[in-house]
Amino acid sequence: MTLDVSMPLDLRQIAPPSRHALVFGSFAALQPGEAFELVNDHDPAPLHQQFEMRSPGLFSWRYLESGPDVWRVEIGKQAQAAKKAAGSCCSGGGCCG
Repeated sequence: MTLDVSMPLDLRQIAPPSRHALVFGSFAALQPGEAFELVNDHDPAPLHQQFEMRSPGLFSWRYLESGPDVWRVEIGKQAQAAKKAAGSCCSGGGCCG
């Protein structure tokens, strides 16, 4: 599946156990400098914490809307993410997870 960065990733219709895996898969599909919009029914602050643990300094996170009913966040892949991936086991299409 190719990520269409022009379309928001709306998690409100996705089963909660599948949401974070979908977001991290979408992030992995981004090219450096690309971003996607996440739409959620609650503040995705725990997801932001997971990004901080998994990809410190390799992503951008910008709130576009902050509730009370809808949260929209732009999540981007920083240019330095390409440099890190080139030297990792993930660069061959695998995932270090």
